[in-house]
Amino acid sequence: MARDTSKLTILREGARLVHAKGFHHTGLNEILQAAGIPKGSFYFYFRSKDDFGLELIDYYWEFIQAMGETYLNGGSTPPLERLSLFVDAYQSMFEDMGLRCGCPIGNLMQEMSDLSEPFRAKVGDVYTRMHDRIERILAEAGNAGDLPAGLDPAQTAWFILNSWEGAIMHMKLTKSSEPLKIFKDMVFEHILRTGPAGTRKRGTRHG
Repeated sequence: MARDTSKLTILREGARLVHAKGFHHTGLNEILQAAGIPKGSFYFYFRSKDDFGLELIDYYWEFIQAMGETYLNGGSTPPLERLSLFVDAYQSMFEDMGLRCGCPIGNLMQEMSDLSEPFRAKVGDVYTRMHDRIERILAEAGNAGDLPAGLDPAQTAWFILNSWEGAIMHMKLTKSSEPLKIFKDMVFEHILRTGPAGTRKRGTRHG
């Protein structure tokens, strides 16, 4: 049990540092100091820093899954409202962090895809899972008659995810939440809107 706790501490502290500084700009000694463990303990759990980084991707995915469990799973709330609340939760989190750091998966995708094939494959797998979760909730909305006619859930999910990651990058650049607000307005008030002009779906937040 102590070993599992130590490994979780390394991942938690490493995740915080890598999220803020990037993988290559986070030194192993920084991780060890933050986790309060000796180097030997690190190598008990991870063969190398790259091996640690690959497990870190799984750690980030667990957080994304937990957010999905909280906001995207079924219930009486309509699917698109759940997706809207999910976006709101992330925007609030980014604002609480001072509009810094961004999406850890998107950051690693940008930093590591051209440098390491194992990283590219692992991040790509998680990115696909993120897409699949959005596709499922869009399909659920379609089955409920809440999706515009002819809108393909799979293609729309890719567009939403890619646009979201771009909005996060712009947020980091401008240190403003305005790109996230524009993203949400375009997605929920135009692309996914089924009602007459001027109507607004429940759960859509602006400002």
